[in-house]
Amino acid sequence: MEGGLGTALPPDFMLLAEHFPVLTIGDSLAVTSPLPGREQAWVRATLDELEIIGDWCEDAHGDPPVRPFPAPGGLLPWGATDWGDYFLWSTNGTPAQWTVTVATRGGSWWHYDGGIVQFLTGFVDGSVEQWGLHAIATEITGEDPFCD
Repeated sequence: MEGGLGTALPPDFMLLAEHFPVLTIGDSLAVTSPLPGREQAWVRATLDELEIIGDWCEDAHGDPPVRPFPAPGGLLPWGATDWGDYFLWSTNGTPAQWTVTVATRGGSWWHYDGGIVQFLTGFVDGSVEQWGLHAIATEITGEDPFCD
């Protein structure tokens, strides 16, 4: 995966993906994780999403401007909603330092100064506001293949 993307991924994401290869919040927000044996397909899908992210970045009027990965600090997708919103990493620093950026279908952009697991925890417990998103229920669904 690292060779295909050209970067390592955050350790908290790798642990999350290992335990929950299929993770959905409120039947709307899907965390896109590489399924075992399908890692290269996940890389291709992630790289394909960068074209859409690039178009969104061109339309954004942020200061500083946002750019898609592999630009320095560029945005790399890790999740989406069924409404067309994107959840991305801002790839500044090492992967362990990457933070979360949210781009809504309605044109809102916001940043969360923390990693994916911290963000998702706050999203579910209500301490992270769902600013600019349609209401997403915070019920978690998915599979942990290590639990019976």
